[in-house]
Amino acid sequence: MPSDDNRDPLFRYDDPIFVDEDMLKISHIPQPDRIVGRDEQMQKVVRALNPAIMGSEPTNLLIFGKTGTGKSLISRAVTERMQAEAERNDTTVESVFIDCGEHTTEVSVVKQIASALNKPISGVSVPKSGISQSDYYERLWRILNTCCDVAVIILDEIDMLADDEVLRKLSRAGENKHVSTPIGIIGVSNKIDYPDELSERVQSSFNRDELVFPAYDADQLIEILEHRRDAFKEGVLDDGAIPLTAALAAQDHGDARKAIDILRNAGRIARDEESTTVTEEHVRAAQSKTEADRFDELVNGAPLQAKLIILTLARLHRESEQNEFVTETIYKTYRQLAEQIDVEPRSERRVQEILQEQDFLNVIQSDRRGRGRGKGVASYHRLLEDVNIVEHVLNRDGRLRELVDTE
Repeated sequence: MPSDDNRDPLFRYDDPIFVDEDMLKISHIPQPDRIVGRDEQMQKVVRALNPAIMGSEPTNLLIFGKTGTGKSLISRAVTERMQAEAERNDTTVESVFIDCGEHTTEVSVVKQIASALNKPISGVSVPKSGISQSDYYERLWRILNTCCDVAVIILDEIDMLADDEVLRKLSRAGENKHVSTPIGIIGVSNKIDYPDELSERVQSSFNRDELVFPAYDADQLIEILEHRRDAFKEGVLDDGAIPLTAALAAQDHGDARKAIDILRNAGRIARDEESTTVTEEHVRAAQSKTEADRFDELVNGAPLQAKLIILTLARLHRESEQNEFVTETIYKTYRQLAEQIDVEPRSERRVQEILQEQDFLNVIQSDRRGRGRGKGVASYHRLLEDVNIVEHVLNRDGRLRELVDTE
């Protein structure tokens, strides 16, 4: 570190708010005594993975629960402890965590697994491109047979996979004599009905236990945040900061991830304001920023047509007292907005497909139900985020700004 005399005054070396901001990252795995309200779920994951410490095949798991209920945290925390215990038993267990929101295709998932598990001892290379899907599988089998005694594969957001065939091939790799190494699969999903979407081939081959994680209540969220208090300097957090953060997150299905995000953003806002205390006002400002960041992450990279349809829902919400609308109503307003910014409108059928895609991505919620006696059924759609946040985020796209500014 340079001496005080040589430091550039533009930058700062002291942080008045945080001691260790990394403790407030989602990737941070707390010590076992700091994991809150998940003893029962942890024990079930332990039972599923326990055979691995003796070199035997773990039980496959599908874990469900809303965002921020600890599914990925528990999966990773138990896997880490299991690996350490297996090492004491002279068993090499390797694990890999795949975000299926980023790696949606079969070949991408197989490539990522092979790359993560590979070691020089295998004598295998895993190129980024240039070989076929079957070649990636062949290389993965060789890696598994040479690099570990047991492999545990965690597929986060498994419902985002474009094709579930990878589950069938991984779960039957031993039976088909591709590998002698036992493989355990943990699939993590926000959608409790995900098993119903599995193909028949996968249903028959992918034997697994299923586990549901309930939402955290406000008291549990307070305890979770208290365990992260030492991310901050002593005395920085106002007495009401953690209880308010927990209360705000409890309104959204007990989302611990959101609670931690809000508290981190509150600290950053306080630091930017050169405040020595993180107050309730900072927490409320952080809630708006956190929700906007989350929605921005969901729609970031979405096609213009998808953003326009989402904005259409926001426009309808503002112009009426309703919060949900049938496809026909959305389509009529969508065409008007498309013409206003000189965009070629898609067909009503394509708009319905885009609405279904956004429902799948948890940007909106869609339900199909009856309109009333003798009126048939229709698809109803509503925003899952506050209309102000939707407009604020979509306003960042210059192509849509005219529509937002007209409000």
